[in-house]
Amino acid sequence: MGRKTILITGSNGLLGQKLISQLKDTEIFNLIATSLGANRNEELPIRNYHSLDITRPFEVKKLFQSLKPDVVINTAAMTNVDACESSKEACWELNVMAVKHLVEACADINAHLIQLSTDFVFDGEDGPYDESAQPNPISYYGESKWAAEKIIQKSNLKKWSIARTIILYGYTEGMSRSNVVLWAKEALEKGEPINVVDDQFRSPTWADDLADGCIRIAAQNALGIYHLSGKETMSILELVFKVGEFFKLDTSMINPIKSNTLGQAAKRPPRTGFNISKAINKLGYKPKSFIEGLKLLNQQLASK
Repeated sequence: MGRKTILITGSNGLLGQKLISQLKDTEIFNLIATSLGANRNEELPIRNYHSLDITRPFEVKKLFQSLKPDVVINTAAMTNVDACESSKEACWELNVMAVKHLVEACADINAHLIQLSTDFVFDGEDGPYDESAQPNPISYYGESKWAAEKIIQKSNLKKWSIARTIILYGYTEGMSRSNVVLWAKEALEKGEPINVVDDQFRSPTWADDLADGCIRIAAQNALGIYHLSGKETMSILELVFKVGEFFKLDTSMINPIKSNTLGQAAKRPPRTGFNISKAINKLGYKPKSFIEGLKLLNQQLASK
């Protein structure tokens, strides 16, 4: 058995960058990174990068036919929940139709597709959820990710995996958007009052852990659905307090509020969180505690 070729979509995003840094020197995979526009990862050799718009089926098919990846990890998505609610067509195009194009291109070359999904496929009425729980999304973002899951499951694809995750946090050079932990740290550093919801519960996921989980799925040819998140479920309020305490910032300016006072375009599931025992037992997935993740984040920020 030679090395497998693994292709990442959305390689400029946080998870994409973490996958690149863990895969670029590995012995078992040849790496191909793809994203819209130019490569933003300085560590990636230029020969390993291809610009790719996954909403264009012809472009996807052509690249897959020429490079013949064994595994495709689709990290590309529109993930801003309120933007998905207000720009439904753009959301459907990237989160659903693009997945359909990837499924067809993977089926043609018998590649293993690993699709990233989300806790937002659930309504949040009875979290934490295991892989057998029935999705019931309450936002358009959640709906689009659930539609993509169904396309994959009903397709003629022989090898597929769905990796669902929950609020990703971490740091990488050239990030295009922030995440809840970096937002909390920056907001508290300014010393101005911040409103934080106390009625939404999530399991924050260290981005490096999620990348490791996805690579384990690829290396072990693990098919089906896997829940990959952090171990601890906490309210967003508790999360922000923990960030403040860890970075020794003044937390007296944190103002607890209810979700319904925010007037956000999209509804959020009140309580998600995952049961991750399947990933731990079958994949050997070992997520960091939230405090361990913050320590590593601090090291990454210090070395930038």
